[in-house]
Amino acid sequence: MHMKTIGFIGGMSWESSAIYYQIANREVNARLGKSHSSRNIMVSVDFEEIATLQHAGAWQKLTQIMVEAAVSLERAGADFVVICTNTMHLMAPEVQAAVNIPLLHIADAVGEAITQQNIKKVGLLGTKYTMEKGFYKDHLAKNYDIEVIIPGEEDREQVHNIIYKELVLGKFSESSRKVYQDVVSRLQTHGAEGVILGCTEIPLLIQQQHVGIPLFDTTTIHAKKAVEWSLAV
Repeated sequence: MHMKTIGFIGGMSWESSAIYYQIANREVNARLGKSHSSRNIMVSVDFEEIATLQHAGAWQKLTQIMVEAAVSLERAGADFVVICTNTMHLMAPEVQAAVNIPLLHIADAVGEAITQQNIKKVGLLGTKYTMEKGFYKDHLAKNYDIEVIIPGEEDREQVHNIIYKELVLGKFSESSRKVYQDVVSRLQTHGAEGVILGCTEIPLLIQQQHVGIPLFDTTTIHAKKAVEWSLAV
C-alpha cells in the first residue's frame, strides 16, 4: 500500500508537536502492524518568536511564517499539511492558497468528531485568539451546524494566561486544573453538552476523568485524522 506523507508544521509548542508525532506513529502501527510507522515531515518553528508576534497582534508576519513552512513541506514531498496548533488556523485559508496540496483543517476533524456524538452545542477553550476570533466558531457553525459558546471575559483571561505562562513551559498544577474544571462547569450551566479543548496544550492538563461532559481533545482528533488521510487509498 502507498502511505501518503504527512507534512506537520510544529513547534507551537514542541511539547504538543511531540504528541502529534507520537500519535501518528502509534496509530499507523496499530492499523498496519509489524514495525510500520508514519511517513511524515515536520517543519518546526521557534515558539518564542511566534508567541511574541501573537501578543503583538502581528498576524500578517505570522501568516508569512506559516505559508513559508507549508511551501517548504510541499517542496520536501509532503502530500498534505497539518498545522499542529489551533490558533494558527486563523491563517488556514492563506496557507491553503499558497500550496497545491490539501490542508487538513483542525476544525473539520473536530466537527466530525462532535457530529458523531450528536452534540449540537459545545464550549470552546483555547487561547484568547481562538476563543474570541471567529475562525473556529464560524467554521463549525457553517459546516457542521454546531453552536459554539465561549467562557466569560474573566474566565477567558485565566484560560489564556495558564496556556502561555504554564502549559507551553511544561508546568501543570493542581490549582490550574481546578480553574479549568470550574470554567467547564460554568460552560455546562450555559448549555454546553461538550467542550472543545481548542489548544493543543490543554489536554496535557485536563482529561476526560476530570469533568462530567465529553471533552474533544483537538490534538488527538487532528493527529488521528491525519493518519486516516495518510492511509486513505
